[in-house]
Amino acid sequence: MEPIPQTTQSRHENATLAGGCFWCLEAVYDQVRGVKSVESGYIGGTVENPTYEAVCNGHTGHAEAVRVTFDPEKVSYRELLEIFFVIHDPTTLNRQGNDMGTQYRSAIFYHSPEQRQVAKEVMTILTEQRLYAKPIVTEVVPATEWYEAEPYHQEYFVRNPSHGYCQFVVGPKVAKFRKQFAERLKT
Repeated sequence: MEPIPQTTQSRHENATLAGGCFWCLEAVYDQVRGVKSVESGYIGGTVENPTYEAVCNGHTGHAEAVRVTFDPEKVSYRELLEIFFVIHDPTTLNRQGNDMGTQYRSAIFYHSPEQRQVAKEVMTILTEQRLYAKPIVTEVVPATEWYEAEPYHQEYFVRNPSHGYCQFVVGPKVAKFRKQFAERLKT
């Protein structure tokens, strides 16, 4: 009698990234092959259960971020970071476009020593390649308590494509991603 083949389940990992408004990051990562889910939320602050209004006031210390659940057999953490550094400006401290404040900082919240090492390596390579006129200011810090953003923030771009912010800010970032990383799009 032949042994019954065991099914292998894909192992999933999380990447937690902050690069300005979470609507932009979520809209891009939702389209990446190997990404299982993207959740908008808050991380890196000192207040429990923060609200969007409290985070926007800049008094909680949280960053608007996304938690990307991905299959590392289909997309690597390094590839997710390569996308991250294209779809936002990692050289502006506490600012992305017209969005200003610590809640819009550029940050990588790592979940393992390996993720920390990959983040540092990617940033070193980008610095050596001199892709940016100014130094990269992205924080690389351990992941702390994650708080899911309010339901109306989830899948915001998909549900609100005609919203002005979506048309003039999110849409161009999605288009840039789709053009530069066409081979990484979900089919």
